[in-house]
Amino acid sequence: MNNAMTGLIAVPMHVRLQLLERRGTLFPWVPVFLGLGISIYFSLSFEPAPWVLGAVAVFGLVIFWVVLRVFGTFAPPLLCAGLLAVGFSLAGVRAHMMAGPVLDWRFYGAIEGRVVGIDRSASDVMRLTLDQVRLDRVRPHETPQRVRVALHGQQGYVTPRPNMIVMLTGHLSAPGGPVEPGGFDFRRHAWFLRLGAVGYTRSPVLTLQPAPSGWNVFGARMALSARIQAALPGEPGAFAAAVLTGDRSGMGQDTLRHLRHSNLAHLLAISGLHMGLLAGFVFAALRLIFALNPRVGLRWPVKKLSALGALCAAAGYLALSGGNVATERAFVMAAVALGAIMVDRRALSMRAVALAAVIVLILRPESLLGPGFQMSFAATTALVAVFAHLRTVERDFLPRWAKPVFAVVLSSAVAGLATAPIAAAHFNIFSNYGLVANLLSVPLMGLLVIPMGVLAILLMPFGLEAPALWVMGLGTRWILGVADRVANLDGAITPVVSPGAAVLPLIALGGLVVILWSGRARAIGALPVCAGFALWMTAERPHLLVAESGGLIGVMTEQGRALSKAKGAGFAAGIWLENDGDKADQFLAARRWGQAGDTGVLIPLTGQRVYHVSGKRALARFDNCAPGDVVVTNVVAEVALPCDVLDQKALRETGSLAIAADGSRVSARQITGQRLWSGAYQEWHRQGQGWAQKKKRGPNEPRFARTLASDG
Repeated sequence: MNNAMTGLIAVPMHVRLQLLERRGTLFPWVPVFLGLGISIYFSLSFEPAPWVLGAVAVFGLVIFWVVLRVFGTFAPPLLCAGLLAVGFSLAGVRAHMMAGPVLDWRFYGAIEGRVVGIDRSASDVMRLTLDQVRLDRVRPHETPQRVRVALHGQQGYVTPRPNMIVMLTGHLSAPGGPVEPGGFDFRRHAWFLRLGAVGYTRSPVLTLQPAPSGWNVFGARMALSARIQAALPGEPGAFAAAVLTGDRSGMGQDTLRHLRHSNLAHLLAISGLHMGLLAGFVFAALRLIFALNPRVGLRWPVKKLSALGALCAAAGYLALSGGNVATERAFVMAAVALGAIMVDRRALSMRAVALAAVIVLILRPESLLGPGFQMSFAATTALVAVFAHLRTVERDFLPRWAKPVFAVVLSSAVAGLATAPIAAAHFNIFSNYGLVANLLSVPLMGLLVIPMGVLAILLMPFGLEAPALWVMGLGTRWILGVADRVANLDGAITPVVSPGAAVLPLIALGGLVVILWSGRARAIGALPVCAGFALWMTAERPHLLVAESGGLIGVMTEQGRALSKAKGAGFAAGIWLENDGDKADQFLAARRWGQAGDTGVLIPLTGQRVYHVSGKRALARFDNCAPGDVVVTNVVAEVALPCDVLDQKALRETGSLAIAADGSRVSARQITGQRLWSGAYQEWHRQGQGWAQKKKRGPNEPRFARTLASDG
């Protein structure tokens, strides 16, 4: 049967030879095609029905069965098709598993819940994540599973603690959509965090029930963070707490900005670097301890036992740090490497990296869209490829003492080059002195900060952690000092224009071909890389942007984007300017508005004018527009105007808008479509296809609410 089926499909001989030649080196392509299937699901503008997801999954499994039973040399292309189908279904199943109620109206009232997260918002105030939520006058089946509330104003004497039951009076609304069409979709991000509402309060938080006694991971993590910051006050202690526990609530916005501008923000996130340093330190320490006893060192498999001990330490670090997505990903990669040691395989190989990527994508398909997944695997893949090549290169020209220095410099350079396009695309900045800052800081993380942190945790039960934390503080002070100096250098950062949707996929695909393929054919990968950068360099920003709330518009001028207001809608303003590659803040951008025209913004190719009118009184007095013109307002227009009116009601349906110079419009809703996180789930419920019933609203209660733009 195998020969008959192979004969029916005419496979050119040279193709068969190429596939057979690379048969044992194709496993690293598994996460690539799995990820392509996941990306296809997230790129759709409609939500596939559950039966479609099931049918696609069955199709993929059938392909796997056929490949195992029938085909020989033609198996790889079929397996790629099967992986695409499985990836698509995995993403859909995961999205449905995270389903939960999302507020679709503006809520104000009493909020009750259990504290399961404490961090700081972009406005540098404490922010609480609550589960077991109860909202005043909201039915249980309509209540979000989790809400996030920023604490503004005077908060009194109550300090929120892990697992404490609290009550407050605040404002909530649905997580916001993209602030411009094609931008970051916070609604999708919140969906996979089970956040059904975000908001703020200006009233004090009250304690309904104190934190329960007994040990729990979240409580232990925050207690450890408090103990570290008590021994190391100020930003060095907050940095140490973030490194060891993942708690960033003590870090100020200035410090975070310095770390970002110096390309040292990755030291703050508990990711592959931290997990690798901790596992490596424990592994080396255990091998040394075993070697001190010759009877144990000569008779026992100390290398495997040390790897097992390092794996246990890494698992403890995962639990202690809160187990967020980045830390889970780092643990999977460390576990694969340590597992390889225990089964006598090479710890760091392309197959090990691919296996870690497959595990992460199966567990959390949505992580593919985040910069954490992209940057960590881009850096790891590039490092493994470069150092694998260096094994075949003689390095005797270097003195023995210079080889470790060369390895550190090369590692920082390779990781920096691999992650630079991703960081620039997501964060719109390029750190010009990032390599220097990393060379001055990363070695200290491995030699001082992480080892002393591990030692401090081991000594903490005996109350002897102070000396280790003091030494750790020397390292964190140095790193923060480097970040401060580098970030304040002239020309420390270069703003980068946001690329189009196709840019990063093209660069990633080309880079993977260059790294994962073998032979001269890998040179083909340079073509999509060059195409991606060419598209990036020619990227054009929209002539006019309109915020979803109608509270802000921005027009592109020769001096940069001019904003209609110096205050208000600050989150949207900041994102617009960042995506433009503009260093100006909202106040400076608003000063350009006079150049755009006080009476309205002209769209060049059509001659239309766009007017921005704020408030009901101003709209009632407005009568300047002519047919064909556009009026943007942040209220509901109650009086008919001869021009096209984009009021609060219309913008709720479209989301943010981008208007090109020729007058063509693109809305955020056109790009995001009707997905689970953007209304499909709620609509299914309204139609009686879900588990909830339609909410009974009063005659004056709006169906949708203006989104809280900045999430606190």
